[in-house]
Amino acid sequence: MDRKVFVVGVGMTKFEKPGSREDFDYPDMAKEAGMKALEDAGLSYDAVEQACVGYVYGDSTCGQRAVYQLGMTGIPVYNVNNNCSTGSTALFMAKQLVQGGMADCVLALGFEKMERGSLKAHYNDRTNPMDKHMEVMIESRGYEKGPAAAQMFGNAGREHMEKYGTKPEHFAKIAWKNHKHSTNNPYSQFQQYYTLEEIQGSPQIHTPLTKLQCCPTSDGSAAAILCSEDFVRKHNLEAQAVEILAMQMATDLPSSFKEKSCIKMVGYDMSKKAAEQVYRKAGISPDQVQVVELHDCFSCNELITYEALGLCPEGKAGEMVDKGDNTYGGRYVINPSGGLISKGHPLGATGLAQCAELCWQLRGMAGKRQVSGARIALQHNIGLGGAAVVGLYRLGFPQKHSAQLQAVPASSVAAEDFKSNAVFGQIKQALEKEGATIVKKMNGVFCFRVKKADNSEGIWVVDAKNGTGSVKFGGPANGDVTILMSDEDMFSLMTGKLNPQSAFFQGKLKIQGNMGLAMKLKEIQPKGQSKL
Repeated sequence: MDRKVFVVGVGMTKFEKPGSREDFDYPDMAKEAGMKALEDAGLSYDAVEQACVGYVYGDSTCGQRAVYQLGMTGIPVYNVNNNCSTGSTALFMAKQLVQGGMADCVLALGFEKMERGSLKAHYNDRTNPMDKHMEVMIESRGYEKGPAAAQMFGNAGREHMEKYGTKPEHFAKIAWKNHKHSTNNPYSQFQQYYTLEEIQGSPQIHTPLTKLQCCPTSDGSAAAILCSEDFVRKHNLEAQAVEILAMQMATDLPSSFKEKSCIKMVGYDMSKKAAEQVYRKAGISPDQVQVVELHDCFSCNELITYEALGLCPEGKAGEMVDKGDNTYGGRYVINPSGGLISKGHPLGATGLAQCAELCWQLRGMAGKRQVSGARIALQHNIGLGGAAVVGLYRLGFPQKHSAQLQAVPASSVAAEDFKSNAVFGQIKQALEKEGATIVKKMNGVFCFRVKKADNSEGIWVVDAKNGTGSVKFGGPANGDVTILMSDEDMFSLMTGKLNPQSAFFQGKLKIQGNMGLAMKLKEIQPKGQSKL
């Protein structure tokens, strides 16, 4: 069997500096990302038939412990470890399960709880899996003081400069672009704008790489729900389903070691092979792509990957950077999320965070970083050792997709940014306790459109009509009645501090749709408002 595969729900946590949050152990972060993906899809965990869970650092069966936070339904859970491409490997496995007819709904989940500082080996009593890679670098470039990974990719950059005349400023421009992109991503570890001069002037790590051209270590999680076409249609998920047109994984080739090239050693040929297979299978050429999330663990790797993915001819990546063909207004928008350099790089989550960003872009839900006219999206994730995963995405049912029904806040803002989020949290708890009773009494779906002072909007859909009810942040933004208010006024209304009639006549409360249902609003107001 070779069935179509669709992503119907995605979610992620904000990526954080390791140890910056005390309440951010891997089960907590996995629960947050997993629940967001399920809520995005409008599914319960009971619908998931298998789970592929990726992480690099941790004991065996951390995957099981992570999904226990979502539910304990006895489904198979596979633990995945493939270095920096762990998240996309879990995604690839989930796709294979659905594509091969082994399951109709699979969860791909990735997380990482990391140590501060550069990556280092944890086992010194056995062969290091990177020994052949290190041998290539040492024989051709020697070994200098500094992080090994930075030397590997930095030396690939040096080789590119010597071979094609690329300048250090080309690598710095890539980092400048990615840091700039991340200022519009609330999930990014870094959201600070840096000038090109600041990036070039940051501490030298390994020439040509400065500190701001290197990805940080990060804590975080991301998740995706993958389904078959029959499942999508059965659950009426066509409007948000993103099809994985093709996805391939490749590993090191003889050239990785025999040619004594640092560019080849860090995975150029395996990325190129996977990309060529994906283009061929999907029947799509690189020039048909609009938006790309690729593995920029170091700015040098982003530049050489342009050529490996066929985004420009070999040796022309520097010219591509100078033309601005890697950002808004150019031929492609590459790493609109901020990439690994600025968004962060929790190893097990990275590939799934890339998937989330591309799904948001194709669904028109990326807010200020939305790529205009995004129709085809390309993903690239690489792990030294080695594994390269490349995938192509597009909307699965464009005729069913309506931009008006998609809630921009799913990726441009987070629920936690709103004061009203506490109210909807209590409504959710009430539905979990007595949902059947509330649904029988209400029999309606409420859509709340809540605006903050900066005009950013959050959308909550409270379903008090189906099953035992649910609360979902982020769209589709349709209901039997829509209530529009400011964040502050919504909080005051739902906690009984603002009279609904007064709010309505003062213009603070606007209602669209079923006015009779709106009158029942008090039935779902949280009890014990003083706690809020």
